[in-house]
Amino acid sequence: MVLSMENRHVSPLGKILDIIMQEIPSQVGVILRVDGKNRLIEEEKRSIPYAGEDKVRPDIIKNVLEMKHPLIVSDTSPGIPDNILCLPLVDNGKSIGSIYLLREDEKRVYSNRDIEVLAAFAHPIHLILRRNYNTGISHRDSGQNRSCFVGKSPDFFHVLRLIDRVKNNNVPVFISGESGTGKEVVARTIHDSGSRHGRQLVAVNCGAIPDHLLESELFGYAKGAFTGAVKEKQGLIEEANLGTFFLDEVGDLSPHLQAKLLRVIQENEIRRVGENRTRAVDVRYISATNKDIEKEVREGRFREDLYYRLNIVSISLSPLRDRREDIPSLVNYLTEKFCCQWNRDKVYFSPGALQVMQDYSWPGNVRELQNEIQRCLILCEGDNLIKEEYLSRKIRKKNPKNKEHLHDYFRAKAEFEKRFLSEALARSDYNRSRTAEEIGLSRQGLFKLMKKHKIRTDQRNERM
Repeated sequence: MVLSMENRHVSPLGKILDIIMQEIPSQVGVILRVDGKNRLIEEEKRSIPYAGEDKVRPDIIKNVLEMKHPLIVSDTSPGIPDNILCLPLVDNGKSIGSIYLLREDEKRVYSNRDIEVLAAFAHPIHLILRRNYNTGISHRDSGQNRSCFVGKSPDFFHVLRLIDRVKNNNVPVFISGESGTGKEVVARTIHDSGSRHGRQLVAVNCGAIPDHLLESELFGYAKGAFTGAVKEKQGLIEEANLGTFFLDEVGDLSPHLQAKLLRVIQENEIRRVGENRTRAVDVRYISATNKDIEKEVREGRFREDLYYRLNIVSISLSPLRDRREDIPSLVNYLTEKFCCQWNRDKVYFSPGALQVMQDYSWPGNVRELQNEIQRCLILCEGDNLIKEEYLSRKIRKKNPKNKEHLHDYFRAKAEFEKRFLSEALARSDYNRSRTAEEIGLSRQGLFKLMKKHKIRTDQRNERM
């Protein structure tokens, strides 16, 4: 292949791009570097003579930078038989650029093998970008300390707005949702982003400690209060003074402890086991349960007065199967997290594997997704691309075997368009007039696209 080279001097990125286009025959090749807002800083481009300069697709590059996953697009429309392969360059969870290839041949579609080749080149490109441009990002920078609260769905943005509204208030928050949906993550996000972030967050799982031990753990005890109490001990609620106390699985509290906890919340003071005097505490309470707490109240297993004390603001977390748009973001975050922890280069999921994961119901929610990603990273060993065969059998068998038709241009465009509109509506609290103005559409144009993609809004939240 003969590449056009306008300058005699070839940059390090240009040399790598030349090699890439030899290994993966293409008419156009581009390496892009972007800033923190995905704005173009610099590009290195190669093309064979007479290849159209307008064939670089900004919409596809933008989609890949936002999703942080490779994308294969096959557009076989008459007269424009383009095949496109785009791989993001991700460093510490942030997109710093992309590799973009185009092939004008409808019979030679890019494959997972081509993604593997590109992924192998990602490491030296990262090194060049960090050395030459000082991105300010450390590849092994405490990625494991970032919050796993990521997503793109309307449900995610709804929860995000609630967190923003309650983070600086001291009112109790009650979080409900299935096991594995991230209730503790939301609690920590509220604490870490709010006015008490410099103080301690103390968490206790009410269902994991026997009832006779939980009382002394929550409230502390005086010396000699019972056999083995050889010295006084501060309770967990007292330890959280000026900070946040998180009661996970609060629905498992016994009636006796429910009564004692109610008094603590009402009086803002605790009494250690075996002690007569009280101690003032200033604590922000966040509670969580996977039970139907209103049913527990109706059937007398949970005190109604305590429920109303804890449930000033309620946050309900949807199961992962109801917010599949969040799966790519979660996959990218968790993959990056474990790669950082295990000192591995960035690993990508193939488009086919990612589609299979989006089609699976995830009964264990985010916790199950996290376990699956860890398993795949272990099994793929030195590979930079996780393909469908690395996924668990239970995940693969629930999906049609042939998913290739899902990765054509028109499907990718429709999915991006629907996600873009859903996110824009969520940001404006489903105000359609404001949404249309924000994204540059007329109201009629917005309504037409919403109808096309069957996007419905909650009538209670609509404000025209």
